Amino acid sequence: MASTPELKVGQKLNEGKTKQIFELVDQPGLVLVQSKDQITAGNAVRKDQMEGKAAIANKTTSCVFKLLQESGIKTAFMKQHSDTAFIAAHCEMIPIEWVCRRVATGSFLKRNPGVKEGYRFSPLKMEMFFKDDANNDPQWSEEQLLEAKFCLAGLTIGQCEVDIMNRSTVAIFEILEKSWATQNCTLVDMKIEFGVNVKTQEIVLADVIDNDSWRLWPAGDRSQQKDKQVYRDLKEVTPEAMQMVKRNFEWVSERVKLLLESQASGRVVVLMGSTSDMAHCEKIKKACTSYGIPCVLRVTSAHKGPDETLRIKAEYEGDGVPTVFVAVAGRSNGLGPVMSGNTAYPVINCPPITPDWGAQDVWSSLRMPSGLGCSTILSPDAAAQFAAQIFGLTDHLVWCKLRASMLNTWVSLKVADKKLQACSL
Repeated sequence: MASTPELKVGQKLNEGKTKQIFELVDQPGLVLVQSKDQITAGNAVRKDQMEGKAAIANKTTSCVFKLLQESGIKTAFMKQHSDTAFIAAHCEMIPIEWVCRRVATGSFLKRNPGVKEGYRFSPLKMEMFFKDDANNDPQWSEEQLLEAKFCLAGLTIGQCEVDIMNRSTVAIFEILEKSWATQNCTLVDMKIEFGVNVKTQEIVLADVIDNDSWRLWPAGDRSQQKDKQVYRDLKEVTPEAMQMVKRNFEWVSERVKLLLESQASGRVVVLMGSTSDMAHCEKIKKACTSYGIPCVLRVTSAHKGPDETLRIKAEYEGDGVPTVFVAVAGRSNGLGPVMSGNTAYPVINCPPITPDWGAQDVWSSLRMPSGLGCSTILSPDAAAQFAAQIFGLTDHLVWCKLRASMLNTWVSLKVADKKLQACSL
């Protein structure tokens, strides 16, 4: 990558099998995460140098965290600094590996005899493991985690925090699973870690997510696996075998960049009956933009100029871009029904309801003649969300934003309830 400004690196804060953490003297609250050219398996019982692994791992992690952050997931990642390092928020790490599984394989089969490899978990199977190399990272229950009463950066890990990490792990897995599916790859399982941001006392996704963190099967075929399991499975570590492992890691680091690219196109076209509805329409456009969906505003009246309304409709039907029309018309809404009766594209009514006649006017959006299928949503934000859900069926980036939004809404309610309970005591 391009040359980067020099950082004033301070003392080493921590070192693991594959990375080192350094403080940044001039940037309090931030750290440098430096990857190493080392690959390990079985709690470092097997350990080898793999030239170039640091750059491959850093590239993979940076792309994954960018995807998650752009979706709306809160992470410690700030930015990639160099080929082998990234800058992150300083966190006190919660010593738990959260493992999320879609397909039964690996250690799960050993711990659960009778379950065949390939068994599919729906919903996802969640497990947690206490980070303790001396005891081979034993599996923990939720009760053990609660009883440990970890206190990190001033935050005690209680039921609320455990629930947030559990729910976040599922959302993170589903976002990455959806993204890898665009490359015809099955995300089989994944391990992640959380930390407490020392500045905000907030739980965030931390550590790294690279090719050591998951099992990845192209076309759902275990024999094509591209993850670290290939290294674990080596009967003998030879230079040729290590080159094969490296090629797999490089394959993943190249493909992971594609996860940041949309696999589909689409737009929302908002048709308003009058410019007096502009403020209502701008809210729809703003919400669409938050999902990464282009939004166009047009003015037309199906009552006063039906020919022009149909001409505008044909303009957007003719270029092949998938389109959702949103009809914004007060009083008697002819715009939505006329559009719905003349296009196969989805049409959403989003009438601006007024205090005086709103209760009567809304019926022109609700009571449709037979053969019309337009929906009616009163909230501008909700209309945009519904359009996003339509596009999310084919565009994984839109779907990921929706999934992260669901998580963040759930977390905000959970935190609000915790604060309320604290005030009531």
